[in-house]
Amino acid sequence: MYVVVTIALIITMALALIRALIGPTVYDRVLTVNMFGTKTVLLLSVIAFLGGRPDFLDLALAYALINFIGVLAVLEFFKSREARRRQEEAEMSAERGGGE
Repeated sequence: MYVVVTIALIITMALALIRALIGPTVYDRVLTVNMFGTKTVLLLSVIAFLGGRPDFLDLALAYALINFIGVLAVLEFFKSREARRRQEEAEMSAERGGGE
């Protein structure tokens, strides 16, 4: 039963990597990286259960926190980059319009 769960998680992780490569936007790619991180936490939990190693659950929780904070940081970076780009475009169009 748990072997089937492990195989299903690995297949889902492979599909997430494929989606990250072909994602049309940056936000799709960030979402798939987040999904991949979540599946990694689940895989670590299943491995901890199968191996009788409860210390792996601590690693899984730490990885989940790092994944969450990392995704928020990346999204904030792209959001501020997009806002900066729009501001620069507005300034350039204002300069072009004002010089004529």
